Amino acid sequence: MPPRTTPTVRQERVGIELRKMRDSASRTTAQAAALFGLDRTKITQIEKGYYPVTPDRVRALAAEYEESDADYIDALARMAGERHRGWWEEYRGSVPAGFLDTSELEFFAQGMMTYQICHPPGAMQTEEYSRAVFQEAYPPLRPRLLESRVENRLRRSEILMEQGVHPYTAVVHEAALRMRFGGPEVSRRQLEKILEFTQLPHVTVHVVTFEADGFKGAGQAIVHAKGPVPRLDTVQLDAVGGPVFLHERNQVDNYRKIIDRMIERSLSPKHSRDLINRIKKGI
Repeated sequence: MPPRTTPTVRQERVGIELRKMRDSASRTTAQAAALFGLDRTKITQIEKGYYPVTPDRVRALAAEYEESDADYIDALARMAGERHRGWWEEYRGSVPAGFLDTSELEFFAQGMMTYQICHPPGAMQTEEYSRAVFQEAYPPLRPRLLESRVENRLRRSEILMEQGVHPYTAVVHEAALRMRFGGPEVSRRQLEKILEFTQLPHVTVHVVTFEADGFKGAGQAIVHAKGPVPRLDTVQLDAVGGPVFLHERNQVDNYRKIIDRMIERSLSPKHSRDLINRIKKGI
């Protein structure tokens, strides 16, 4: 198989996990390459996601590294064997790569938790609201690029919200509900959309009010995506240059605890809906 020029975050993750296994086993790239009669640079390319690796080779490497977690190995082998083209690839070249990585992460997640302080979660945004947000981009987006971003966001909403089955928990700060992107009518319809989503069986919304006590991570948007096994969970953080993905277990565990703490400081789902209704009526 030829090398990739632009591996996705998910493809990179397979390589990252193989490197972790190799490091834990104190094996060199040359020792790993000798298992298949390859040049050691091929192992480096595999570990960076640039060179595809087959499920059989994942299992062979795991055995060489004496990895004993069978569920973890099976999950990695399945990830390595994925060859289908995801819906998000339709937007490659018209939206930033980080948008595609986020779409891919959401598509494969077995469950998600997110905390947002400035906007409702992207997958919960209406078309009008999304367009108003992207119109604030600097430098300004050309119309075609702006509409591609809006369309991509609506596809995410359709797949994650309307067709989704895995648990999705959104912790949204009151500030995000009161900011009026697009004006009063757009904001009102956005709140109505969130209320509709709260009726879905797999969706839970908590609101953190202005009166809540302070907590760590209060100013940062966080997404925790559950993998097929806990060792493959991912945390995504928003940044100016695009999303940042964290995979180290201690980092993932810490951010999961931060979100759990936010839920403790938030309103219950029922009281959250009541507050959203009151804000909507006050616009």
